[in-house]
Amino acid sequence: MSDAAQPTTAAEVRAAAEAVKTALDRHLAAVERRSGEDDPAVYEAFNQLAAAAEVYDELLYDRYDEVTPFEIPGADDSLPPYSGPEEPSALSVLIRRDYAVAEPQRLLAQAQRIEAADGGADSDAAETVNGALGVLFGEFEPDEIASRHKEFGLEEADSTLWVTAADELPEAGEWLSAPFESVDPQRVVCRFDVSAVFDEDLDDDADDVDLDADEDAEEDEDLEPLDTDR
Repeated sequence: MSDAAQPTTAAEVRAAAEAVKTALDRHLAAVERRSGEDDPAVYEAFNQLAAAAEVYDELLYDRYDEVTPFEIPGADDSLPPYSGPEEPSALSVLIRRDYAVAEPQRLLAQAQRIEAADGGADSDAAETVNGALGVLFGEFEPDEIASRHKEFGLEEADSTLWVTAADELPEAGEWLSAPFESVDPQRVVCRFDVSAVFDEDLDDDADDVDLDADEDAEEDEDLEPLDTDR
């Protein structure tokens, strides 16, 4: 018996589609019977729906070279299903941006220029990397630093932005002592991630295309040239 992978059949795709429908019904039923924000039955139904949708998407592509118009994130590397208010009356925006201090001397020089322009030439705050970072982030908004990071000797790494729903705004100063401890992943409305990992995926896809192009070129070289004298 051959070990080669057998082609996906239409019946397999149909069965996978039926499995998605069943998983959808189970997920909706679990949501309707939800006993609280952290109901494990809802989380389990979500995982089952995600797994069924992934199988269907793969088989659909194998058989028909088509994909589904939706994507359910995996349970292992993403957020749990949203369970916050349908119409939030308040929200929090949580941002993390990582940087490497690639050129400390450039960072120090920029911080010293800022101090000099502010009339603080006698200050020693910009004499250390920690002090220079304090001067930099005290002078510019984080978005401006993100757009000009190379000027300040910084190198971008991963970043993420989470928008979380709330029932009402907290009292002034309530969370300042521990601003990131009370984040509920199930109240994240949406998130946006930037990472070099995604660039590597695109590079891999481009390499695959280049390989295909090279193979086509080699095949073309094997063709005999046309006899133009005829």
